[in-house]
Amino acid sequence: MSLPTSSAVTDPAASPAPARRRSIVILLIIWGVLQLGGIFSPGLLDDVDSVYLEVAREMLVRQDYVTPYVDGIRFFDKPPLMYWLAAGSMKIFGPHDWAGRLPLTLLVLGLIFSVYALGRRFFGERGGFYSGLAIATSIGPYLFTRFYIPDVPLALWMTLSIHLLLIALDRVRAHESTLKPMLGFAAVTAFNVLTKGLIGLVFPVGFALIFLLLIGQLRALLRLRLITSTALFLLIALPWHILAALRNPAIDANARGWFWFYVINEHFMRFVGKRIPHDYGQVPVLLFWGMILAWLLPWAVFLPRAIRWGAAKLRAQGLKAPASEAPLTLFLWAFIVIGFFSLGSRQEYYALPALPALAILAGGQLARAEDPLHPGSRDAAYFWTRWLLLPITTLAAVVCTWFAITAPTPPAGVDISDLLTTNPERYTLALGHLYDLTGKAMGFFRFPLILVAVSMYAAGLTAWLLRRKGKCYAANVTLAIAMMGNLWGMHEGLARFYPILGSKGLADAINSVFQPGDQIMLDGELTSGSSIAFYTRKPLHLVNGRVNGPWYGSFWPDAARVFETEDSLHQAWAGHDRVFLMTYEPQRRLTDLRPFGGVYELKSEGGKTVLTNHP
Repeated sequence: MSLPTSSAVTDPAASPAPARRRSIVILLIIWGVLQLGGIFSPGLLDDVDSVYLEVAREMLVRQDYVTPYVDGIRFFDKPPLMYWLAAGSMKIFGPHDWAGRLPLTLLVLGLIFSVYALGRRFFGERGGFYSGLAIATSIGPYLFTRFYIPDVPLALWMTLSIHLLLIALDRVRAHESTLKPMLGFAAVTAFNVLTKGLIGLVFPVGFALIFLLLIGQLRALLRLRLITSTALFLLIALPWHILAALRNPAIDANARGWFWFYVINEHFMRFVGKRIPHDYGQVPVLLFWGMILAWLLPWAVFLPRAIRWGAAKLRAQGLKAPASEAPLTLFLWAFIVIGFFSLGSRQEYYALPALPALAILAGGQLARAEDPLHPGSRDAAYFWTRWLLLPITTLAAVVCTWFAITAPTPPAGVDISDLLTTNPERYTLALGHLYDLTGKAMGFFRFPLILVAVSMYAAGLTAWLLRRKGKCYAANVTLAIAMMGNLWGMHEGLARFYPILGSKGLADAINSVFQPGDQIMLDGELTSGSSIAFYTRKPLHLVNGRVNGPWYGSFWPDAARVFETEDSLHQAWAGHDRVFLMTYEPQRRLTDLRPFGGVYELKSEGGKTVLTNHP
C-alpha cells in the first residue's frame, strides 16, 4: 500500500539551529519527567541496588576509596566508578537514596544526548532526534535504571568511544591531528573499565580493530596516537587497580587476594559460569535475544526495515564505502555485544550496551520515512506500525484493561505478599520476582494497569492514524509521549510492589525505636534485607548468612563481626540489649525464640517481619 504524500515535509537542514534546539528541549523534558522525576521513590531495593549504594556510603564513612566495604566486609565484586559517583553525590547532598541515584540519572541524560549526537552524524538532525527518543522512551533503559547497576553507563561509554573513534578516522582522512578525539577515546575507555571491568576495554578496542580491518584501514592505527592515548588510559584506569591489589594481597588459601577474586573469579570464571560463589542465574540464549527486542519496544518494530536497509547498503556499496559507515558501525557494534554475552554468562540486562546501536538504526529508518526520496521506507514505517506496533500495543492494553477490571480489590489489611506465590529458584535473575505475581494480586496494581492501558491504546492507535495521514513527525513524538505514560505506569507498579523488593518501611520502624546498644539481625544472607543497612546506618548481623556477597571478604582479619549462628542468636535474644530480627519465617522464629525471651512483632510488610525481644 502506498501512502499519500504529506503536503509539506520539514527539512531539518533548512534551519539546523532551531531544529537542534527543539530536539534538545524535547529530549531534556522527557529525561526530566521520567528519570529526574523518579529518583525519590520508591525506596532502595534489597540486593545490588542498596548493596552498591551502601558501599558508597561506607566509603564516605571510612574515607577509603580504594577497597570497597559493605556491612564492614571487603566487597570486590565491581570496579569503583559507580561507587565513587554515588559517594560524591551523597557527600554533596547527604546520604539520601535520591542523592545516591542522582549520578545514574545524569548518566542516562548523557546516554540520550550521545545517542542523539551519533544518530545525527549518521542520519541528520531528524534521525538523531528519533534515535534519542528511542533510547529515552524504550522499556529496557528505563527499567534497568530503577536500580543502581552499571550497565546503562556501559552503554554510554560505548556510544561515546565509537563516536570519538569515527571522528578520529575523519581526521585521519583529512590529514588532521587525531590527538583530541583519541585522548577522549582513551579517557572514555578508562571510565568504561572502571565501571564494568575488562569488557569496558574489550568492547571498544575490539570494535576499533575489527572495524578498521573490515574497511581496510588498519594502517590508520599509525595515525591514532596510540602511545599518547594508551598513556592517558593507563593514567586513569591503572592507579585503582594497583592500589586495590597492594592493599588486598593474598593472605591464605581462603583469602586469595583482590586479584584472584576480581580479575580471575569475577571476570573469567563468571564468563564460563563457574564464579564462586555461584549466586546468579542465567537467561537461556534464545530468551536473551528476544529480550533485546523487548527492551527496545516500541521502537524495535522499525528494526526489520532498518536492518534490511543496512544490509542492502553494505551489499551495494561494500564495506569500504563512506556510505556504508552507518550500517557497518551499528551492525558490528550490536554483534560484538550480543555475540559476546551469547557465548558466556548472561542476565536479562547484559545486552543494554547494544541498545544504542539498535536505537540509532530505528531512528535512521524513521528519518528516511519522512524523506520523499525514500517512499519505500515511508511505506515500511506505516506497514510495521499497522501490522506490528498496533497489535502489540492493543494486546498489551487489552490485557492490562482485563486485569484492571477483573482483579478483586484486596481486603483491608491484606499485605501484597499474602496474594503472591514464591519462586526462590527464579530470584537469581534480575526480574525473578515477576514470576510471583498472581491474578489476585493485580488489585494492588489497578491504577498502574489503567495508566499503562490508556498509554498503550494511545501509542498504537494515534501512531497508526497519524502515520496514515503522512504526519510522521507527529506520529513519532506522540508515540514517545504515550510511552512516557507507559513507563510512568511501570514506575507506579514498582512502587506498589516495593514491599516485596525492599525494606525501607521496616528500617523506618526500627529507626523509630532504636537505642544505643541495640542490634539488628537478618535471618539469612545480606541481600535479604540489605536496604535496612542503608536506611538505619547500622551494621546488620547475619544469622547463617556467611554466603554469597560477603562470603569472600569474611576471610580478612578486619572483617566486621557480623556473622551469627543459631546459638549466638539465642544468646543475644536472652540478653538485656534489644535485638531486632528481620525474618521471612516469623512463625518458626516465634517458636524457636520463646524459650530465650519475649518475642514481639515490631512490623510486618512484604512477607518480612521484624521481631524484637523487648517491647
